[in-house]
Amino acid sequence: MRHNPTPLPSLTLAVLAAGLFLTGCTGISMPSFGTRSEPPPPPPDAAAMPSKYTPEEMIGRWGLASYHKDADRARTETAARGLCRNPYVIAKGPSGGVMMHLADQRQPSELQLKGSTDGKNYIGPDGEAGGAQDREILSFDGRVLITRYVDPDAATRYGKMIYVRCAPRA
Repeated sequence: MRHNPTPLPSLTLAVLAAGLFLTGCTGISMPSFGTRSEPPPPPPDAAAMPSKYTPEEMIGRWGLASYHKDADRARTETAARGLCRNPYVIAKGPSGGVMMHLADQRQPSELQLKGSTDGKNYIGPDGEAGGAQDREILSFDGRVLITRYVDPDAATRYGKMIYVRCAPRA
């Protein structure tokens, strides 16, 4: 009858593993039992700052044009007013936002009005105010809305967008 001695490779591996565990080898991360501290929870999402404007103020028919030089604003506003025969329509979105086009998009999307801690207001998709797809509201008096895309490329291509409220249909 043959005698099976204790297998040396298994014993050797067990001793090596215990040695590494006890010496705190820097190349292996071992759990520390009983002293584990939970990482701090992530900061809560900051509640979205409300815009000083409401979707109801934006809904309606608008003459739309754009300009690049501030000296062209008055002329462009007059041109936008003349475009009310073929108005740009801002409708109420299904979730309470406004239906408008994003840069380079053929179909309108529901966009939100967003405020920011620095007092600026934006129109854009859900997310943090001032995102790349947002438009900053430069001015709005209830009759004339002026916006500019946050994304530098879109801002260069589109300029400042001027929306002039069209008179109600008779």
